[in-house]
Order: sequence, then structure tokens, then C-alpha cells
Amino acid sequence: MVFAGQYLPDPALLEALKAQYPDSLKLVPLDIGSAGSVKEAARSIAGSTGHLDMIINNAGIIHKSDDATVLVDMDDEAMAEIYNVNTLGALRVSNALMGLLLQGRQRLVVNISSEAGSIGRNKRINMYGYCMSKAALNMQSSLLHNHLRAMGGQVLVFHPGWLQTYMNGEKDAEAPVTPEESAGKIMTIVHNHKMYLAEEPAYIDLDGNLWPW
Repeated sequence: MVFAGQYLPDPALLEALKAQYPDSLKLVPLDIGSAGSVKEAARSIAGSTGHLDMIINNAGIIHKSDDATVLVDMDDEAMAEIYNVNTLGALRVSNALMGLLLQGRQRLVVNISSEAGSIGRNKRINMYGYCMSKAALNMQSSLLHNHLRAMGGQVLVFHPGWLQTYMNGEKDAEAPVTPEESAGKIMTIVHNHKMYLAEEPAYIDLDGNLWPW
């Protein structure tokens, strides 16, 4: 059974998947920016299953105002919102579902980060909120991996490519990678996740290449 968090008010794509997989997909209303919403979603999931094999944190947002550099006024409220969703949101979900995950066999957390979270390969001069939120997500992943590894689990961190998603509220049609293509490659790696089990969590792209933190 797959539990998919649903945030957008127009669930056409998810509803189509639900129709295709009626017995193996359950849609759960979820706003990871809200602690109350996350807890309610966790209660709903716990009412349907006694364990989870993995948690995939793939939700994220970006703001157009985050394009600013330090030479102009910066929108710290927008940056705080980005951090609340991209960083704290993933932690809220993992925290709320950890009891179910520890009852599963794989005990795997997959955090969808970004190349923007890599300090070692950063060349940008803007997108402070987004980049910092993903770098913080990477640190969160390391902390969680240290704990899960001692209990037979692990964390994988992905740079998923530039995707045709709705991160800024509208579909980014200019992006070269479709969500289906990215998800397919990610799941291929996830199915072989033990290959990447090490002292540190693996930070990898769609081709399995390791990225510097």
C-alpha cells in the first residue's frame, strides 16, 4: 500500500493514479507546512496500517522573490516559508511516521533534496532561501541517518534534476525532466538502497553519482 500526501486542490493526476491502482494507493490530505495537518495525516495512515517500509519526503516550494541577491531588499518572510516547508516539513513527516517506520523491514527514509543543497558545488549568488533550506535538509538527513543506521535503517538523499513540477504554484514547463522520469530512476536506486549503506547517508543524482555535501 502506498500512502500519497495530497496538497494541491486539483488532484486530477493523483485521482487518475488512484483509479489505476484502487487497492494499492490511498490519498491522504497533507500540508507539510502545518504540524496539525501532518499529525492528522499520520493518524489516518496509522488507522490503515501497522507499519511502513519507507518514507519519501518529496514536497517542496520556491518563491520568485527568492531570486534576489544581497544587493537588493530580500524577502525574509518568503525565505522562512521555504524553510518551513522544505526543511521542517520533511522532519515533521519523518517524526510523525517514525513509529510506523520502525515497525517495517526496510526502515528507509528518502529525502528529495537538490543540487542547490550542495555547499561543495555551489556557484549561485541568489536563491538564499531555497539553497539554505536544502542544505539544512541535508544536515537533517545526516542526523536521521546516524540514528536509523544503528537500528538497521538508512537515509538516501537525492538531487532529482530540474523537474516539471508545481513548486512555485504553476507547472514549470521549461524544465527538461518529467516527474515520471525522475521518479522512475529514483525508485530504481531505492530498490537497491543497501548498495549505498555507509557511515554517511548517500547524496546522489538520478544516475547514481555521489554529490559533495
